[in-house]
Amino acid sequence: MNFADSEIVASILSDDFEITSQEKEADLILVNTCSIRDNAEQRVFNRMKELIGLKKSNKNLKVGLIGCMAERLQEELLNTMKVDLVVGPDAYRNLPDMLRNHTPNVNVILSEVETYENISPIRYDSNGISAFVSIMRGCNNFCSYCVVPYTRGRERSRNITSILDEIRDLFQKGYREVTLLGQNVNSYNFEGKNFAYLIQKVAEINPLLRVRFATSHPKDLSDELLQVMTKYNNICKSIHLPAQSGSSTNLKRMNRKYTREWYLDRVESIRKHIPDCAISTDIIAGFCGETEEEHKETLSLMQEVGYEYAFMFKYSMREGTYAHKHLIDNIAENIKTRRLEEIITLQQQLSLQSNQKDIGKTFEVLIEGTSKRSQVHLFGRNSQNKVVIFPKGNLQKGDYVQVKITSCSAATLFGDIV
Repeated sequence: MNFADSEIVASILSDDFEITSQEKEADLILVNTCSIRDNAEQRVFNRMKELIGLKKSNKNLKVGLIGCMAERLQEELLNTMKVDLVVGPDAYRNLPDMLRNHTPNVNVILSEVETYENISPIRYDSNGISAFVSIMRGCNNFCSYCVVPYTRGRERSRNITSILDEIRDLFQKGYREVTLLGQNVNSYNFEGKNFAYLIQKVAEINPLLRVRFATSHPKDLSDELLQVMTKYNNICKSIHLPAQSGSSTNLKRMNRKYTREWYLDRVESIRKHIPDCAISTDIIAGFCGETEEEHKETLSLMQEVGYEYAFMFKYSMREGTYAHKHLIDNIAENIKTRRLEEIITLQQQLSLQSNQKDIGKTFEVLIEGTSKRSQVHLFGRNSQNKVVIFPKGNLQKGDYVQVKITSCSAATLFGDIV
């Protein structure tokens, strides 16, 4: 989502600036930030120190911090880091005036309506094949560990016409895959039109356009959406369904609004409607009060679902959240680390097992470019969002190709063109 937001910022500033890939050439450097985890914030602090140091050789340089950290840590950023600009995720339209007038240097006002629907993103770092399209902003779920509702505000959905217009334009420019983005895409609702309706309309733009989406909240994953996915081959057979924990008691502390049983029911429904669908997830290790038994329940959930891949993290307390106010971060760091290592080890096994099952199968792959490890091989992804590497032949980026899988690693499928 920050990647998509950066493309919006680039568009907003395009009358006054052009993008450079060389930071030493820049007159303005903006760091777009995330506050989900402490590790991400610490990396940003270290990076900001490096960038501010460039002012010694360029007196005209302005360094700003935008995004969720701006919303959360505005005073510290101004007073300690000495940044020139602090702008929250709903105030990007004000950037040109702030830079021209040099005041105010802070705007972190959250909006109940801003969706940037009439801004045409500048896809300055795109492969020309895949694009992110934001369909909604904000979140109303208030999971007890999560700072997003406080840094991105309440949910609001973007005008459906503007979404479809943007995607049609992308297709005409040669893009062949879009990912619809939202903190919870299943909550999309614009004038009574829900997410299932929207994704159907996107799929109908052209059968050569692949459609993906992220992220789905388990409590809102509807059978209606799954039924739409079965009707359109170009809606990718891949669902990111964050579990966070396999324990109902831990999920209750997290305020996830579903139980283990509810989650497994949604997985069963996915398997029923879309048998070849890949399911990925997010897992938090060591949330407040997590017992060893609850941790084992998470491991057993992973085994029962058999995730294709996962994003896995140690819990870090976020100031301002419900957990920060009412719960105790009482899991020792070494225990968090050990639990995370067990989760990662298990997921590597599950990913390898899933990929091994694909050996001998043939998949349609959308070519995204040349393999990083070999100039004579191309790479792309199949509908299940798995990376596939295969010989180059006479093919090029943007083509669809049938690839028969001959071998694999835990992260990658390897095959030959058929």
